[in-house]
Amino acid sequence: MKKEELWRARAKELISQMTLEEKTGLLSYRSKAVDRLGIPTYNWWNEALHGVARAGTATSFPQAIGMAASFDEELLREVADAIATEGRAKYNEYSGKGDRDIYKGLTFWCPNINIFRDPRWGRGHETFGEDPYLTSKLGVSYVKGLQGDSEHLKSAACAKHFAVHSGPEEGRHSFDAVVSKKDLWETYLPAFEACVKEAKVEGVMGAYNRTNGEACCASPTLLKEILRGKWEFDGYVVSDCGAIADIHRNHKLTNTEEESAAVALEAGCDLNCGDVYLSVFRAVQKGLIPEENVDRAVEHLLMTRMRLGMFEPCEFDDIPYEVVECEEHLKLAKDAAVRSMVLLKNDGLLPLSRENLKTIGVIGPNADSREALWGNYFGTSSWNTTILEGIRDAVGENTRVIYSLGSHLYRSTDEAGAWAGDRISEAVSVAQRSDVVILCLGLDANIEGEEGDASNEYAAGDKKSLSLPKSQQALLEKVAELGKPTVLVMMAGSSMDLRFADSNVNAILQAWYPGALGGKAVAEVLFGDAAPSGKLPVTFYNCIEDLPPFEDYSMKGRTYRYFEKEVLYPFGFGLNYGDTYCSDASCTLKEDGSVLVEAEVKNDSERTAGDVLQIYVKDLDSALAVPNYSLCGVKPFELSGGETRKLSVLVDKKALEVVDENGERKLDSKHFIFYVGCSQPDTRSSELTGKKVKEISVHLS
Repeated sequence: MKKEELWRARAKELISQMTLEEKTGLLSYRSKAVDRLGIPTYNWWNEALHGVARAGTATSFPQAIGMAASFDEELLREVADAIATEGRAKYNEYSGKGDRDIYKGLTFWCPNINIFRDPRWGRGHETFGEDPYLTSKLGVSYVKGLQGDSEHLKSAACAKHFAVHSGPEEGRHSFDAVVSKKDLWETYLPAFEACVKEAKVEGVMGAYNRTNGEACCASPTLLKEILRGKWEFDGYVVSDCGAIADIHRNHKLTNTEEESAAVALEAGCDLNCGDVYLSVFRAVQKGLIPEENVDRAVEHLLMTRMRLGMFEPCEFDDIPYEVVECEEHLKLAKDAAVRSMVLLKNDGLLPLSRENLKTIGVIGPNADSREALWGNYFGTSSWNTTILEGIRDAVGENTRVIYSLGSHLYRSTDEAGAWAGDRISEAVSVAQRSDVVILCLGLDANIEGEEGDASNEYAAGDKKSLSLPKSQQALLEKVAELGKPTVLVMMAGSSMDLRFADSNVNAILQAWYPGALGGKAVAEVLFGDAAPSGKLPVTFYNCIEDLPPFEDYSMKGRTYRYFEKEVLYPFGFGLNYGDTYCSDASCTLKEDGSVLVEAEVKNDSERTAGDVLQIYVKDLDSALAVPNYSLCGVKPFELSGGETRKLSVLVDKKALEVVDENGERKLDSKHFIFYVGCSQPDTRSSELTGKKVKEISVHLS
């Protein structure tokens, strides 16, 4: 008998021996022990978005949106594997001491694979960006890295938030995300489907909001019809924290806790992050739900714990605590941060030459900020290097680094009672005395994040506009007036309005929230010790007025696939220090309907440079096709100076299909154009890079 069959038989046997009270005690994230059957207490809630979070020391990797900028599936898998290793080490150590508290288990509630459809959403930096294909590929890799490929799961990943969830944060507990079947299946569901079918993700978390009138954590359409039905998902489903209470308190779909528990459990939500499932016992007694539904949920939960090896010896039991924040993981975190950097502008100032710099001015509220390194859902690193510290470590004894805060992150003054802009004169003095200015601006997770976590001058963690806080914009303008060679390092998890900076500084480096060693990574990129190769996983729009209302979940006018206006920096854009491009490309139709794309890439510079081969497809016939084109293949590469290399990418036949108004996927065209290069095929990307992608016509017989 296979292990899976043995575990299931054991789970059913355990359930048959439990009382109703014992079974319902397992349905809360703070699952109670059933000592007489050898089932210990277990807290399901743990986080590992970009490092094991909230349970002591751990390696801190770049925030998810930064890792997404690498466009590199293998990097995401390697990072997730390191995180799972540290998670196992912590679990082994803590459980061995009888410590089964929150954030110390093996069920990680990540990745967040929602589509970052609108840059106002405060939680967008938790995602892998705006594109369903890229999100699917990176999400699958992250899940596989967390879960491993052994007999037992190394840890259990959880795809969230299912589904159609991306703000506004302020209304998420009562909001109804109304979406067409076409947009649902074309944009919002592909990454979840990929994580379920390809990666065999163990958990799925329901969202707070409603989707088309149904509470996501009690949705027959999402949980029964799609997840358990069409996709044959066999893991566990958990509510977002407090989401089942929202069903009666805010969505007003039920009247009591017992009714909310009953409808959620009936739909297939097995585990409650919250306290409503404490009333499941009463709901069964009142006849609101049959006991068989409780048994089904308990079976799913026990199976997850068995797959993790919690009831038998496991191949991961000997992972020692010493792997936590080990040298290998710290190096990976720094390298991942380097790979996340996106060079948005460079007039030749970068990379900086140490020999010619006597004084470097480092200015800005994020220059010496640890919080700007971390993002949200972060691990507690014992190694933190800010940008100021990274630059100081990177330069020699003959170069002086002088610093000014310049402004508060968002308030008009840094000191209470001072005049507005009380740190600007100091910043100007520093800039005047500097050979080059490194201006470090942006946001952090205190003002860009989750409702309840972020407290800002905006709305519950969301942004009202794409502008910098007024205090920082004033600082930027004052420094730019001086005409000094200036590099803007932007630390933010989303698209920002950088039009002034684009016109008035020499170079712009998007650093996101780069993790605890982000300052070292930024310094290596600035001085050319490492090369930037990241690409934007989101569109940088000119202004918020170009976008539809935040509450509108239609994809019309959103993201590179549907947007019809000019942008500042396109999805997929990013410069490097070399001269890389696609010099030739061809497409070959395969018998199974897939398309083999072969490309020749070159680096005409003398410097080693990294880049990403990007393949987009446009349907020329179907009225159902997206207005522009869709990403369908990526391959990161690195070339030495003067090197030429041939790459090949197999594009899945699904890339040629469209989604109709009923949400059905089908082939509806015979004529396509494939665009092959290191950017989108749009005119703005060509203008910024000085390169055009290759166009290849493909005709189906």
